[in-house]
Amino acid sequence: MINTRKFIATATLSILTITGFAQQKPILGTEKLKKYVDYFNSTDTEAVKNYIPNSEAFKWLADQAPLFECPDSVLEQNYYYRWWTYRKHLVKTPEGFIFTEFIEPVKHAGKYNSISCALGHHIYEGRWLKDNSYLKDYIKFWLYHADVGQTKQRFHQFSSWVDDAVYQNYLVKPDQGFLKEILPALDKDYGKWESERQLKNGLFWQNDVKDGMEESISGSRKDQNQRPTINSYMYGNAVALDKIAELLGDKLLAGKYKNKATAIKKLVQDSLWNTSASFFETRKAKGGSAEVREAIGFTPWDFNLPDDNANYAKAWDQLLDTAGFKAPWGLTTAERRNPTFRTRGTGHSCEWDGALWPFASSQTLKGLANLLTNYKKHGKMNANIFYQELHQYAASHVKNGKPYIGEYQDEKTGEWLKGDNPRSSFYNHSTFNDLIINDLIGLKPRQDNVLEIFPLIPKNQWDWFMLDNVSYHGKIVTILWDKTGTKYNRGKGLLVFVDGKEIYNGKDLKPLKVKMD
Repeated sequence: MINTRKFIATATLSILTITGFAQQKPILGTEKLKKYVDYFNSTDTEAVKNYIPNSEAFKWLADQAPLFECPDSVLEQNYYYRWWTYRKHLVKTPEGFIFTEFIEPVKHAGKYNSISCALGHHIYEGRWLKDNSYLKDYIKFWLYHADVGQTKQRFHQFSSWVDDAVYQNYLVKPDQGFLKEILPALDKDYGKWESERQLKNGLFWQNDVKDGMEESISGSRKDQNQRPTINSYMYGNAVALDKIAELLGDKLLAGKYKNKATAIKKLVQDSLWNTSASFFETRKAKGGSAEVREAIGFTPWDFNLPDDNANYAKAWDQLLDTAGFKAPWGLTTAERRNPTFRTRGTGHSCEWDGALWPFASSQTLKGLANLLTNYKKHGKMNANIFYQELHQYAASHVKNGKPYIGEYQDEKTGEWLKGDNPRSSFYNHSTFNDLIINDLIGLKPRQDNVLEIFPLIPKNQWDWFMLDNVSYHGKIVTILWDKTGTKYNRGKGLLVFVDGKEIYNGKDLKPLKVKMD
């Protein structure tokens, strides 16, 4: 089996060379990656082995993953830890590659232990791997195979922003042929969501458990509540389908989804914004707001839905408030001032009424990054706050002094609330590395040949960093910052290389746009 895998890896490298991926040797080197992988391997009993076992983790990650180095050891170690754990979830099935959510089999999973809840997170994270065929298989699995032979729906078992994620994947790894192949299925799937979950008023409803957020303060397992989550997802999906259809020359389909996106945006702002609370909140099935601020109220910014005005930006003030979402170990899933905060049981059942969830933390951080990058009205938010919360999110990845990512966490102590339940280990239910690459370093994928970078590293925070071996548009990108020029000896300031050739050199760490050739 190992020999077969080595043959596949060799063949893959040959194919990449033929298809135009540059075989550029990383500037940074793989020594640090090797050190981290050896350490992570030493802490792991490897109870479950999937497609790439620990023994092959270094070789696979050295080829597939972007390399990263920075002065913040907490961010740096967790960056490599999250690639190491993500790799654990790659499974080869008779219906192509998939990524699992739980490392151990769970009862509510579909075929091959597949669960659709974190599909969008998986795609956002995995788009930065060099070989995009893993994600293409995974996307096609959900569109064509997941529900076949099943006694209940698997793809729609949970809310999804799959269309948005597919488009964001395309921006990193352009392949119009793949988009053309799957667009009819994406279009059909959107219509299915409308038939299942759209109310007469135009908004979408969802049970909290099918949002992946059971036992939330505003939620219900039965009521048709109109939640910021599914409505933001469907807006993001409509925007993506508009862009995909436009890209493929289908103006009629593009117009259809542009109109849908416009309608949802208006409905969310008109119906889900609670003016007195200055927050996007769930609208109850029986009418009226749920009157509780929850992390899902930040979700509209994940898809750049809200208008750019100071009233909406005020929602983010709650990130700084210890009666809001700010807690010692991270950002809570509900405001701490609510009388029913953390009252729905812990450990034995899941609860989204206050405890820390990586799923929510990564969504909130993505929304904050979008606010700082794509909006002019930031309220009290700035790059320092983003950095501090990202650092805290990374620091929370620990258990008994060792790297760990689990299901959910006490906001005061950092205790993982599933205890030693093996299903919780290596929980693949969030992003982290995408937040480093796309948001902190700020590589902003585009359709054209312009390389755009919008860093959210606070001024004077770092004297140096390097992001290397990034596979983007069929090229290898390196971004480095060397304030004095003595760390990497390649020049002073911000430097960008494409396939080893310097294409930009500036003295300041600031947003830039530069053509790649």
